[in-house]
Amino acid sequence: MPQLRIRITGSDDASRAIRDLLTSLPGIERVEEIVDLMPHMDDPDSSSAGLYEDNGPGMHVIEVEAPDDAAAERVRETVEALAFKLDVLAEFEDDESDVRE
Repeated sequence: MPQLRIRITGSDDASRAIRDLLTSLPGIERVEEIVDLMPHMDDPDSSSAGLYEDNGPGMHVIEVEAPDDAAAERVRETVEALAFKLDVLAEFEDDESDVRE
């Protein structure tokens, strides 16, 4: 069962729209936003902390389980099309456990 991990760089609303669309696709087993475990190296004592230029779009990671490779390809195509329409960045992480020799 293919598992896709998608990194979305954009607003909360854009991430929610992508998740909602994915849950409406037939055969999709699971769509879940997972917590960002990367530590952020922001220094709260910095003179530039909290400036508008430092506040970029949010980062969201969505995990999707598809029943087969065809459904996984549909997920990729659907996310790419909606990301383009919403003007957000969508990156697909490779699943090392799905590597075939």
